[in-house]
Amino acid sequence: MSTIQIAIEFLGTFAFAISGIRWAAAKNFDWFGGYVVGLATAIGGGTIRDVMLGVTPFWMTNSIYLICTAAALLTVIVFKKVIVRFTNTWFLFDTLGLALFTVAGMQKTLYEGFPFWVAIIMGCITGAAGGVIRDVLINEVPLIFRKEIYAMACILGGVAYYVCQAVGLNVEITVVVSFSVVVIVRLMAVRLHISLPHLHDDNGTD
Repeated sequence: MSTIQIAIEFLGTFAFAISGIRWAAAKNFDWFGGYVVGLATAIGGGTIRDVMLGVTPFWMTNSIYLICTAAALLTVIVFKKVIVRFTNTWFLFDTLGLALFTVAGMQKTLYEGFPFWVAIIMGCITGAAGGVIRDVLINEVPLIFRKEIYAMACILGGVAYYVCQAVGLNVEITVVVSFSVVVIVRLMAVRLHISLPHLHDDNGTD
């Protein structure tokens, strides 16, 4: 379980860092600014999760997450033309990071002895909060609040994790199923333009 969790958090860190750095590049941030946005995107949700669980934030016990973000920055710098050529690259990495961190958040919460409903919430926070911090840093209204199925994909992935565990599936299969649910739900929601209803003010405008 520990090895799987570490691998998931490492991959999620790289994926989310790529996503954050890509957005920073679109805003013409310098390299340091890109690193800060990438790091905040990668560790933001997990940090909030760990603080709420009462444990030391994961990146404070292992510098690999800071190094991983630096590797993501280098990747964007070196392969900039290739990445720019694929306009949906940021979306792909954001979706992968969302799914990976949702699973990591659930696993860590369950390992700490919390019930499944708490694990689902923590999985959602781990997956989505980094994107919120990213959007705030680049002066955008957080994606989670304005369009697409984002946090709901995390919740559905968490429910899938619970169902798999309830029927006795092993950890490896559970992780694959939960990860796949988050990715598929998000991809289908964007492809089919599915989103939650919007709130309206008293004047009937969005």
